[in-house]
Amino acid sequence: MRANDETQAGGKTFQVPRCLKFCSDELVRPSAGNFHFVLAWAFCAFSPKWLALHSALQATYQNCTSAFMEHIFLLLLASLIVGASKGGLASAGALSVPILSIWMDPLVAAGLLLPIYIVSDVVGVWLYRREYSSKNVLLLIPAGLVGVIIASLLAPYVSAAIAALATGMIGIVYCAQALRKRLRGHDAVKPFQPVRGAIWGTITGITSFISHTGSPPFQSFVLPQKLPKMQYAGTNTLVFAAINLFKLPAYLSVGLMSNFHWPTVLAMAAVASAGAVLGRRISQWLPHNAYFLVIQILLFTVSVYLVGKAVSQMI
Repeated sequence: MRANDETQAGGKTFQVPRCLKFCSDELVRPSAGNFHFVLAWAFCAFSPKWLALHSALQATYQNCTSAFMEHIFLLLLASLIVGASKGGLASAGALSVPILSIWMDPLVAAGLLLPIYIVSDVVGVWLYRREYSSKNVLLLIPAGLVGVIIASLLAPYVSAAIAALATGMIGIVYCAQALRKRLRGHDAVKPFQPVRGAIWGTITGITSFISHTGSPPFQSFVLPQKLPKMQYAGTNTLVFAAINLFKLPAYLSVGLMSNFHWPTVLAMAAVASAGAVLGRRISQWLPHNAYFLVIQILLFTVSVYLVGKAVSQMI
């Protein structure tokens, strides 16, 4: 067995003792990166011919650390958005998976975010424990469970692009109808309808299971009822808290929640919890009409993104 190995650093090839051999994946973990960097520094201190390698290793370490910090920023940003959505800014949470999809597989992102959703759900449920529409909650939670069961059975046979396209179109059609009614002055309250709610609740469970994007069908049913803003926010939080719990066994069974770096997950959970409190404060501060305008803008933005992404995958 050779005592030395070759490694590439700083655009050059070096013969490196095995004690210094490392890869970029290890460098993005601070503990491993620091350990190897200290070894390199110590070796160079006693052997001037390794100064060039030391310089290259230092540059590589700094680059990898920068990339790691960039990823941490995206992880914490996604967590903050998830928390804010649980605090009352509904639809915002659907932006979290696309943010992480910048550098990781969307399915892995969905699995990583599920525990963050659940932690922020706990905070959100406590914040809205007295503010929700009981009839909507009692109908939509069982319907959402049915949707999760259906989605878990159909997931191997249904393209994620088709699901995203359908979800996005639901949101766009609803926003177009809402705008048309407002322009014509026919924006009347639509009464609670159990059969319609059961259908939309089931669709909510299906789309939420596949990509954490259950907001468009949920809002298509609940927004026309014109609930008080905090009651609407509480209903959204309670319904999706239950649906996320329903998704947990299925996500575990298919391995989407394995090999987590738990210190990072804990940091994300802490940020999401703070985001939930922030989301509630913002929801309380915004005037009633402005609040629902923000919700509809977020809904339209998410829906357009989903349609665009689905079309690009299908072409």
